[in-house]
Amino acid sequence: MHYKGVHRPLPQIAEELNVDGIVEGTVLRSGDRVRISTQLVHGFTDTHLWAESYDRDLRDVLALQSEVAQAIAREVRVKLTPHDQAHFGEARRIDPEAYEAYLKGRYYWHQRSREGFGNAVRFLEQAIAKDPVYAAAYSGLADVVSIMGLWGLVSPEDGCGRAKRLAQQALEMDGSLAEAHASLAWATAHYDYDFAGAERGFERSIELNPRYATAHLWFAMVLGLMARYEEAYTELMRAIRLEPDWSNAHFGLAFVYWSGRRYDLAIERSKRALELDPSSVQARYILGMSCVASSKYEPAIATLREAVALSRNATAPLASLAEAYVLAGQRDEACKILKELLRPPHVSSYYVARIYAALGENDEAFRWLETAYRERAEWLLMLKVDARLDNLHPDPRFQDLLHRMNFRQAVAV
Repeated sequence: MHYKGVHRPLPQIAEELNVDGIVEGTVLRSGDRVRISTQLVHGFTDTHLWAESYDRDLRDVLALQSEVAQAIAREVRVKLTPHDQAHFGEARRIDPEAYEAYLKGRYYWHQRSREGFGNAVRFLEQAIAKDPVYAAAYSGLADVVSIMGLWGLVSPEDGCGRAKRLAQQALEMDGSLAEAHASLAWATAHYDYDFAGAERGFERSIELNPRYATAHLWFAMVLGLMARYEEAYTELMRAIRLEPDWSNAHFGLAFVYWSGRRYDLAIERSKRALELDPSSVQARYILGMSCVASSKYEPAIATLREAVALSRNATAPLASLAEAYVLAGQRDEACKILKELLRPPHVSSYYVARIYAALGENDEAFRWLETAYRERAEWLLMLKVDARLDNLHPDPRFQDLLHRMNFRQAVAV
């Protein structure tokens, strides 16, 4: 989609993407009929190698996608694995309205905005209502609510807790759906602290669809939170190779760099994510966090204020802004934010604990960490790598919490 509407020579696009061939296509829809016209072009010579058109009932659109993919594979002489062949043969008929609602839901989810999440939920619930056995829609809804939970927009139970149940439903309908395995692995890591189970889930997702960039991204972020940085970096580079212009993948790499305390690299990669998506809240968030960790308080405060405004006071950037204020000597401003974060209905316990740690009130920090553990609070998984909590490490209460969250197990996996 990065190249949609871009009038650039195909040889230049091929060089930028480091590919030999490019598939061009158009899709025309009329009522319940759809026509796909596609052509395969040799990238460096701009030579047309093959072209074909397909007309089908829109209910057969998934089978049509498989048919087109197989035709292209034959033309480029790709050797399909038995799993690929089986996957192409499994495409089911689907309600066109459900499929369209699913695509819209995924589109809005990728926006990573408060408004986008609301629209994504609405469309994915529409898809499920239209087709109650549409596994991909359940997986898509799981992904939306899990990220909403991590943004602090819903409670952990309504976030990753609900995401787990939705992903399990998706897998009961279609155990070969790579997206659902990744959805369940992501939610399991955050809600159950089951790192071994999450790792198996991500590996199964990638086995089923090695080109599913979200699985590589999320697996990398979980590996980074487990302090397995080299493996995390490898997974992120796979995601970036698959989606070089996807802002989210560059945010993920910045997050892994932040986890490994390579803050200059995190800042550099966050800026790249913002170049690709200037409206990205999460790129601003990790950029601000990295500036705080680098003692660059003025740019940190400016960046985090932008993130707070764009997200309309989402928990993560708001709490990080409070931390930046503390370290910049503006404790009154930090305390104002702390009061806001303590308001019901949902209190983000882990971030409250981080602010108290920044304020040097360690007993209060531990009290809120215990609350975070009981509530399965968003981003408690940062516990092991979060530099803001370094002053708590010598305390036996911190080591006990690490143990209960299976982090010792995680190091040995």
